[in-house]
Amino acid sequence: MTVKHILEFLRIPDQNPELLKAQYRAFSRQMPMMYFILMSSTWALAATHMSVAPAWLTIFVPSALTIVSVSRMAFWWRSRHWTPSWELALSALKRTSGLSVGIAIGFTLWALLLYPYGDAYQRSHIAFYMAITVISCAFCLMYLRSVAFMVAAIVNGTFIVFFAATGEATFIAIAANILLVSFGMLAVLSVNYGNFERMIVAQQKTEALSNENLRLANIDSLTGLPNRRAFFKHLTEQSDAARSSDKRLAVGVIDLDGFKPVNDLYGHSSGDRLLMDVSERLSVFFNSDDMFLARLGGDEFAFVMSDIPHNRNIVAEGDRMCSQLRLPFNLPDATIMISGSIGIAVFPDVASCPEELFDRADYALYQGKRQKRGNSTLFTARHIAEIHRDAWIEQTLKQADLIAELKVVFQPIVDISRQKTTGFEALARWNSPHLGNVSPAKFIPIAERAGIINNLTRPLLKKALAAASQWPDEMRLSFNLSAQDLNSPDAVVAIIAIIEASGFDAARLDLEITETAFIHDTRQARQSVEMLRRTGCGISLDDFGTGYSSLTSLHSLPLTKIKIDRSFVRNIQDNPASYKIVRSVLTLSREMGLDAIVEGVETAEEMAVISTLGGNLVQGYLWSPPIEETAIPDFLASETSAQRLAYRTA
Repeated sequence: MTVKHILEFLRIPDQNPELLKAQYRAFSRQMPMMYFILMSSTWALAATHMSVAPAWLTIFVPSALTIVSVSRMAFWWRSRHWTPSWELALSALKRTSGLSVGIAIGFTLWALLLYPYGDAYQRSHIAFYMAITVISCAFCLMYLRSVAFMVAAIVNGTFIVFFAATGEATFIAIAANILLVSFGMLAVLSVNYGNFERMIVAQQKTEALSNENLRLANIDSLTGLPNRRAFFKHLTEQSDAARSSDKRLAVGVIDLDGFKPVNDLYGHSSGDRLLMDVSERLSVFFNSDDMFLARLGGDEFAFVMSDIPHNRNIVAEGDRMCSQLRLPFNLPDATIMISGSIGIAVFPDVASCPEELFDRADYALYQGKRQKRGNSTLFTARHIAEIHRDAWIEQTLKQADLIAELKVVFQPIVDISRQKTTGFEALARWNSPHLGNVSPAKFIPIAERAGIINNLTRPLLKKALAAASQWPDEMRLSFNLSAQDLNSPDAVVAIIAIIEASGFDAARLDLEITETAFIHDTRQARQSVEMLRRTGCGISLDDFGTGYSSLTSLHSLPLTKIKIDRSFVRNIQDNPASYKIVRSVLTLSREMGLDAIVEGVETAEEMAVISTLGGNLVQGYLWSPPIEETAIPDFLASETSAQRLAYRTA
């Protein structure tokens, strides 16, 4: 073994910080015992020599050694529950290494200075003291192997050489015995140290694996963002902190608009790539400790903003995020255009606990997607009133006598090229004995959210078919179906049974569906549409242009009509973008052999533009508001060119 190897062996290893801290912790618990053994053995040896050795050897030197030992014992006693940094641990262990060598030399020299005094028994006590004490100390020092070896080498080496040189057979035998015992002791010490080191390394690996599992349990594997579990944990922690410090906290829920068609058109790999790009784009806004972004799942993200001052415009920040999401995403397969809607709620302004805060942000998102998709919406006191109102409507609706309280009214669909009504759209009305007349814009979304829309569809369809059976044979009926009507096989079978039992010619019936019907279960919705189409019904795609999968729907569904949403018609004469959209959709419908109905025509100016663009089928208040079933015969009977002109200019 070279000098280099010896020095490396004696050096305190510093490559593993956790091992250093573990050595320090174990060492700090052993050292007080070692110094106690040293002091008790030293004073026992001094006591046996007080009658034969000078006072400076039996009192003053042991006292000095005791002072050093007590100070070190006190230090380690105070440190036994303290876990320092690895740098401090290394410094303390190196300092202890040097002190241990000095203390070992001091105690050894003191013991050898006592040897000339006393008889054979007292000399044997010295031999016993040096042998037993060093063995005890070596095992106390075992977690710092290099120090244990140095102390054993200094004390036992000196002991063996000194007593072997006395020429006395007994001491020579003792020296030889101690030599053998020392080798065995150091071998055992090395094995134990190796086991200790391997145990610490194993604990490190186990802890690292546990930390990695914990990290994976809290990280979204696709985007690398915190996941739903981590989000709610962080929200709870920040909510508690905000409550205790009387500060404000904001939660936002982000939902991507138009993500599903990306999966449908380009595959899930492109959808995953898009989600990764979205997370990178959003992460730019969350670059401080008081802002936290997570992916909840699917195309839904959420964020927490802590310590919100009253003058901070959170909605404006949300709108900037939405603006970034509207920019094109350049994927390998295509350039994608989507948008994002955000619902925001602030604690403690509108919520008192983290669960309520998240629910209210989610409610703001829901309202935002209905009213101003692609922007951020802040939950306010107005929404609280809406929640209470909606809850009251929902409970009343669940207990209502739907057959007695629901009715249908009908709005004409007109062919303006012939100035003639070609059909009517059935529209739901609810007159509650408790709430009075409730707008369908309120109770239909509530019924859908509560999962009871099927209970409304059936009686409304029966009433509409019964009324339409009294119309002229050329008159068509349009009836709206909910997404839930299509996503349930049982609901579709029930609808078909109602149509067949009514006696109404299914070929005169147009069932209107929206693109939201295909969001949750595309396969089932498509199968449902195909089943309805086989009965002879027409299928109209309602609100065309407001969703993101319109072209996909045109391509994949057995449609017979499309309805252009009123949002593109309003003030079309002053809006070049709407003008171009409507013109393009009308051209597309003609090329695909589909009828196009333009909804929401309310002014003569709008009608003139639609007519110029070649639109024939229109629906709106300019022609007629929804009318009662009993008014339809008179409405049709009075249909003359002059009367129609009066409607248009009214």
